[in-house]
Amino acid sequence: MTRLFSVTATIAALTLSSPVLADDSGNQWKASAKDAWIDGKAEATLLFNGQLNTFDINTDVRDGKVILTGKVDSEVDKALATELVKSLDGVESVDNRLSVITPDDFDGDWDAFTRDLQDAKVVTVIKTRLLLDDQLSGIDIDVKSKQGIVTLSGTVRSESERDLAIAIATNTDDVDDVISELSVDS
Repeated sequence: MTRLFSVTATIAALTLSSPVLADDSGNQWKASAKDAWIDGKAEATLLFNGQLNTFDINTDVRDGKVILTGKVDSEVDKALATELVKSLDGVESVDNRLSVITPDDFDGDWDAFTRDLQDAKVVTVIKTRLLLDDQLSGIDIDVKSKQGIVTLSGTVRSESERDLAIAIATNTDDVDDVISELSVDS
C-alpha cells in the first residue's frame, strides 16, 4: 500500500510540476477524439453516397489528415471520394491512395465479383440503417444478401418492428426482394 501511495504521489508531483505533461495528455486525447470523429464521419459519408461502391474503401485519420486506401472502379470515383471527404469539417487534407480496378485488372469472374461487392454494400447499408434506427432492436437482426435478394433473420420485439425492418430493407438501393425470417419475441 505504501509503495502504491508513493508511486501515485510521484506521478501527481510530476504532473503538477510539469504543466507540459498534463497539457500534452489532454491535447493528445482531444486530437485522438477529433480524429475518431472525422474517421466515423468520413466512413458514413462514403457509405451513404449512392455513386460509390464503398465496400473496398478504407479511411484512416491522423491529425486531421484523412488517408483513403482500397479500390474503386474509376478515376471519377477516386476523385469523388476525395471531394466528399475534403468537404467534412475538421479535415485538414486528404491523401488519396485508392487504386482504380477495372475488369482488365481482375483475373476471375468480374460479374460475380461485382455482384458479391454489391451484396456486401447492401448488407452494410441495411445493417447500419437498422442499428441507427432508435425504433428497432437492430442488433438482433441478421442481414444477408444474394444477388439483390435480402434475407432478414433474428428477433424483434413487435410486429411493428418487423414491418419497419422489412421496409428499411425494401427501400434500400439495389434490393430486388426481401425475405423475412424474423420472429417476434413477445
